[in-house]
Amino acid sequence: MATEDDLEETARQVHAAGRRVLAVRADVTSAEALDRFARATVRELGRIDYVIANAGIWSIGGPTWTIDEATFDETIAVDLKGAWLTCKYTVPHLLERGSGSIVLTSSGAATTVNANISHYTAAKAGLLGFMRCLAAELAPHGIRANALLPGMVNTGMIHFEEQLALFSPDNPTEEGYFEALDRLMPMPGRWTEAKDQAEAALWLCSDAARFVTGISMTVDGGNGLR
Repeated sequence: MATEDDLEETARQVHAAGRRVLAVRADVTSAEALDRFARATVRELGRIDYVIANAGIWSIGGPTWTIDEATFDETIAVDLKGAWLTCKYTVPHLLERGSGSIVLTSSGAATTVNANISHYTAAKAGLLGFMRCLAAELAPHGIRANALLPGMVNTGMIHFEEQLALFSPDNPTEEGYFEALDRLMPMPGRWTEAKDQAEAALWLCSDAARFVTGISMTVDGGNGLR
């Protein structure tokens, strides 16, 4: 979750590059908040060209039959419904312009098999189906929709003890964890950086990808090859 310091630092970097930025904290599970956000963007910046639905949460839930309802509901609400609401309130502005690009952040978990995260996998796999429907609906209007499938990304979300149970249950230590990551990613390095994902999203939004729609782009250092 973005903090006030995160937003201020992002604004500082954008302003330093000579660009304008509107930083707004919004709950992606709230229709009212996202409607307000979309309207504010158009009011302050003039238009919406691209939409990147990146908000997400995850956790180790345990075997499917043991996951509590609150955890399941929250994951679906943020990871899947949040993307739908983001599109619901931004797509009308893209339709007015007759162009644009949407990138939904799914996950490598949507196409690979991992135990104990069925709630997260369901949400991220659901995003792929949602993206394909969106791409079909928007193609006649000159608007594209694609999905990004990150693998392990070096952010605060991957540094917590619960991951030991998922990736190195036989050796739940820091050493075992990093050994498991080394096995999962054939390319050098244990994870990708946020910049790697951002560059892929930027390409999907660019004119270089003007005829690319309805695809899932995996950026995981070969993790999905295992």
